[in-house]
Amino acid sequence: MTRQLRGIPLSVLDLVNVLEGEGAQEAFQHMVKLAQYTEQLGYHRYWLTEHHNNPRVVSSATPILIKHVLEHTDSMRVGSGGVMLPNHSPLTVAEQFGTLATLYPNRIDLGLGRAPGTDRATAIALRRTVEERAETFADDLMELQQYLQPLEKQSSVRAYPGVGTEIPIYVLGSSLWSAHLAAELGLPYAFAAHFAPTYLTQAMQTYRSEFRPSKFLSSPYAMVCVNVVAAESDEEARFLFTTTEQLFLQIIQGREGLTPRPVTSVEDQWTAFEKQSVKSMAYYTIKGSPRTVQSQLKYLASEVEFDELIAVSHIYDQQARRQSYRLFYETVRQMD
Repeated sequence: MTRQLRGIPLSVLDLVNVLEGEGAQEAFQHMVKLAQYTEQLGYHRYWLTEHHNNPRVVSSATPILIKHVLEHTDSMRVGSGGVMLPNHSPLTVAEQFGTLATLYPNRIDLGLGRAPGTDRATAIALRRTVEERAETFADDLMELQQYLQPLEKQSSVRAYPGVGTEIPIYVLGSSLWSAHLAAELGLPYAFAAHFAPTYLTQAMQTYRSEFRPSKFLSSPYAMVCVNVVAAESDEEARFLFTTTEQLFLQIIQGREGLTPRPVTSVEDQWTAFEKQSVKSMAYYTIKGSPRTVQSQLKYLASEVEFDELIAVSHIYDQQARRQSYRLFYETVRQMD
């Protein structure tokens, strides 16, 4: 795998985080600027998440943000990383993304996740039911696929204008369950190692060993999402990374908060247990100077086989964030 890293597709995941001292409008502006910049660099796709009831993450109306990015870019693929299918009717998703695919042909990706992307109370508010919709994820996914098929394969209920668009669908996950499903359905698989690293290697092995060719994909296509903080020096990268550490600490402590500024040290903010929990969440992080990034990438490639890397960078300073994506891209392209 290391010999192939130079040519591997590189993509972006954006949570559309609100920075301390700013609001949602500025977050959307940062989103557009980053999409435009990474497109110019040569990144393959730009994915947006779905989260709810979180003041820091304002990507709740994911299809609207996807359209906004499409309007301000030229050729990069744009999609969901992902739509949390338990929150939505498959018919509605097919109609929304079918509309996007009609407006922007051959540029839409539809990544689907099983988690609600929020707390249980909010999940109930989204679907107005106490039913555990995650249990029907596989059936919902296949129903959604059906709506996107050609007209002759439709039933009496049709998701116009999604009919016939056959938008590429990606199974997202962080568990063996999602790996089994992606393999069984013959779909590409994206693993969320940027915050749930535990089952990465096992899930990827499961996906490849159980993969069944389908009309959508003849061989496995595995994507890995990792945290990336690239800078001119290891010291600068470590400083910038304290924003990610503080974000993960917020999650562990169950606190709400905006994206914090980097600090000299996080040691005075966490207990020993919390520190270990943050380190575990951030296990798959590519962090440092170009030389260090190259070394860490080679190690990652020795641990797990992947076909595409997705980078997510929680960096407060937006110029430093763009530079991180530039250094990461250039480093990968220059690898032996």
